[in-house]
Amino acid sequence: MPPAADPALLDEAVELAKAAGDLTLRWFRSVELAVDSKHDGTPVTEADKAAERLLREEIEGRYPDDAVHGEEEADKPGTSGRRWIIDPIDGTKAFTHGVPLYSNLLAVEDEQGIAVGVINLPALREVVYAGRGLGCWCNGDPALVSEVDALDEAYVTTSGFGGWPSGALEALFEAGARVRTWGDGYGYALVATGRVEAMLDSVASPWDLAPVPVILEEAGGRFTSLDGKPGIDHGSGLGTNGKVHDALLELYPSL
Repeated sequence: MPPAADPALLDEAVELAKAAGDLTLRWFRSVELAVDSKHDGTPVTEADKAAERLLREEIEGRYPDDAVHGEEEADKPGTSGRRWIIDPIDGTKAFTHGVPLYSNLLAVEDEQGIAVGVINLPALREVVYAGRGLGCWCNGDPALVSEVDALDEAYVTTSGFGGWPSGALEALFEAGARVRTWGDGYGYALVATGRVEAMLDSVASPWDLAPVPVILEEAGGRFTSLDGKPGIDHGSGLGTNGKVHDALLELYPSL
C-alpha cells in the first residue's frame, strides 16, 4: 500500500484553496467583472488569473522544488518528485453568471499518484478534502459516498451535455437514472458526500479532475475515465459511489 499523505500537507492545501476562494469572492457577482475568451473559446476572468497567481506564489514560496501545473499559466518544473495541480476556478461559466456552484480545485501528486485533493466551494462555504490514508472530510466532518446500488435509484449529474453522443441522455433515462446538471467540481463533491451517486464529465482536462481520485477513494467511491482507465489524463471522468460504476461503464458506448 502507498504511504499515507502527510496530514500537515492536507491542512496546508485546504488553507491555500480557501485563500484562493476568498480572493475570487471579490469579483463574484460584481458589475465590474470582465470576461475574456481564451484561444479555445472558454471564458477566463481576472479572478481566475489572480487565484492561480496567489496559489503559485504561495506554493513556490513554501515548496520551491515542487512542480506546478495549472490551467492559466505555464508549467513550472520541479525536482522534488511532487507536483501541485491547480484549477483556480472550476466552473468559470457558473462564476460569470453569478451561480454559486463554482469551485477552486487543488491537488498534490507524488510518485504514488494523487496524495491530497481539495474541492473548495467558496460561495457555499463548503470544502471537501481528502488525503491518501487520511479519510475524506467535508467542513471537518467525515464524508462518505451513498449506499445506492441500482441505476434506477441513482442520481447522475454532469457539467453539461456538450460532447455527449446522440442517444446518450436517452440511455440514462432508459436505465432509470435521475439526471441532473449539478456539475464541475461541485458534482464530484456531491458524490463524495453521498448526495448523488455519480458525476460524469464527457470532456475534461487534468486540472478539472486532479483532486477527485483521492477524494472519492477515501470517501468509499471510485473514479475512472469513461472508458474505465484510472487517472486524470484520459480526457473524461466518471466519479461514483462505486456501486453503480460498472453499470455506467457498460453504458459507455451509448454515453
